[in-house]
Amino acid sequence: MPRPLLLAFTLLVFGQSVARADGPADNNPATVRRVPALGIEVPATVHAELEDSLFPLQLMIKGLAKNADPRVRELLPDVQIFERAVRDASEYREFFNEKELPVAKKLLEQGLERAGQLEQGQSPWTTQTGLIVRGYVSKIDGSVQPYGLIVPDSYVASGAQRHRLDLWFHGRGETLSEVNFLDQRQRDRGVFAPRDAFVLHPYGRYCNAFKFAGEVDVLEALEAVRKQYRIDDDRIAVRGFSMGGAACWQFAANYTDRWVGNTPGAGFSETPRFLDVFQKETLAPFPWQKKLWHWYDCPDSAINLYHLPTIAYSGENDSQKQAADVMAEALARHGIDLVHLIGPQTGHSYHPAARDEIDRRLTSIVAKGRDKLPREIHLATYTLKYNRMHWVTIEGLQEHWEQARVDALLSENGGIAVNTQNVTTMTLAFPAGWAPFEVTEPVALSIDDQVLTGPRPGSDRSWNCPLYRVDNEWRVGRPPAQGLRKRHNLQGPIDDAFMDSFLFVRPTGSFAHPAVEKWALAELEHAQEHWRRQFRGAARIKLDTEVNEADIAGANLVLWGEPSASPLLAKIADKLPIRWTADAIEVGKRSYPADRHVPLLIYPNPLNPERYVVINSSFTYREYDYLNNARQVAKLPDWAIVDLRTPPDSRWPGKIVAADFFNEQWRLKAIP
Repeated sequence: MPRPLLLAFTLLVFGQSVARADGPADNNPATVRRVPALGIEVPATVHAELEDSLFPLQLMIKGLAKNADPRVRELLPDVQIFERAVRDASEYREFFNEKELPVAKKLLEQGLERAGQLEQGQSPWTTQTGLIVRGYVSKIDGSVQPYGLIVPDSYVASGAQRHRLDLWFHGRGETLSEVNFLDQRQRDRGVFAPRDAFVLHPYGRYCNAFKFAGEVDVLEALEAVRKQYRIDDDRIAVRGFSMGGAACWQFAANYTDRWVGNTPGAGFSETPRFLDVFQKETLAPFPWQKKLWHWYDCPDSAINLYHLPTIAYSGENDSQKQAADVMAEALARHGIDLVHLIGPQTGHSYHPAARDEIDRRLTSIVAKGRDKLPREIHLATYTLKYNRMHWVTIEGLQEHWEQARVDALLSENGGIAVNTQNVTTMTLAFPAGWAPFEVTEPVALSIDDQVLTGPRPGSDRSWNCPLYRVDNEWRVGRPPAQGLRKRHNLQGPIDDAFMDSFLFVRPTGSFAHPAVEKWALAELEHAQEHWRRQFRGAARIKLDTEVNEADIAGANLVLWGEPSASPLLAKIADKLPIRWTADAIEVGKRSYPADRHVPLLIYPNPLNPERYVVINSSFTYREYDYLNNARQVAKLPDWAIVDLRTPPDSRWPGKIVAADFFNEQWRLKAIP
């Protein structure tokens, strides 16, 4: 492994402007500033001008949505991004500076121009090179989300050739509205713009360190680009700085086998140590919070980077050098030496020589391409959300939020040796043409020192071997049907429901308890407002009497209220692990008066176990956590009981009197 590298450069410092959190000034939950801040008051004449330009664009969009040509409808988000950016900035007072007003006018002109071109069956921006902005419709909430792209000049003339793509994660910017993002992405090529490479700049749904819906935004934007352009899937790299450096670490640790290389700069790589160093914050987490840190804390899964060439960068004088130092410690425990380039006498920016050295090294890595068939696999995870590494997929755990490990090796004699920890079900699989085994012979397996015989490869040289553990012994095949079990993308906790299609369901019935009614309706309103503020979409909402079979089939239902007020909630109440009557909420042997308590929980929807039902909760971090991206982590596990006598504040929806995870069968754990 390469040794750590200190670059003793003497060149001038390359500056990069990155908006940062305020540090210790943001440690008081009682004085939380608004994020994003309330913008300027737009002069009435300017507001009228914007409305006059918005109206014809909105009419054209309505017409294009009805166009018979599917290609027109497919490209419509490339027009809608301009309308939505300006409309939201105007409606929600998110113009932060007078200079943004002429920018908004130009964006509307651009939207009108594209709309007119689409009406004529033309889309010249789809063959444009250089800086462009485009959009897609998110599966999460149906919102149109923007992304920026650099298309290399060589692309048009390159025929069928597939191109390298670098994902660039931007830094923290509390004024990075859609207006400012679209403007920036059409005039600024950024720190890195390699020749002959695409650079994808995801918006990430604003300022959340590309977590949760921001994480899904990256994957959806990448998929949109892959559909529209010839991208080489074996040459996609993740890159970023500051908040974007944090995103690099988490995408590298959680989606390791998708990338060819990883170049995180500054940022953070975990929650507790970073908040101690950067925020000078004293933490007193609940036990479940400490477990939930594993979701995005990258040192815990550092062994995964065995599979991903990584080049870290920090300024010598930057407090956020801490991120790479922590990862270097974690990797060293696995015998891996992190390449950590350090810009001398440099703060929170790239040193120009370091920037050039990163580019040189990554270009060499990209030239080799992604290793699609590693002989040795190392996978660590704490959740089935992130359960794959090349030819190994974990499908069942003994216990979530404890480390699960699979270490597998293709042996010289044509077999596979596997060691596991905290794993109950997994699959070893190679696609057609890739199985490295003798086609006429069964595959010899050694799993946790147990010898098994796997199936022969297929005639197409594919191989698929499901395995499960029972009574401490591994067996080949699928496990017997066992009812509900936690599985990939149906494993909780509450925040996971908001990484896929979801629907808020408003109660229409009569509440039995006034305190519950007041709290539930206020929290529903809070959830709608803050979904838009923090994740830049419009949460879909229906009355409970309007929910139909398509909604149940296609969305995670988020039910608000209590059983007397919601027919849907009443319909499933007796099928939930927590018993909820008119008088009490019963959690195992514990009971809480129903007139002043509410449960929050996530569970496979009894009306459709392929989807979640969530009771009385949106995403679980709140205003205090917006002030530093490392705080933006899940705050509640699978279920919680809230005492309404303590009002909601910037950290909690009320007093949390009990909370925990369900077990792997979605049942209550033993409660003392």
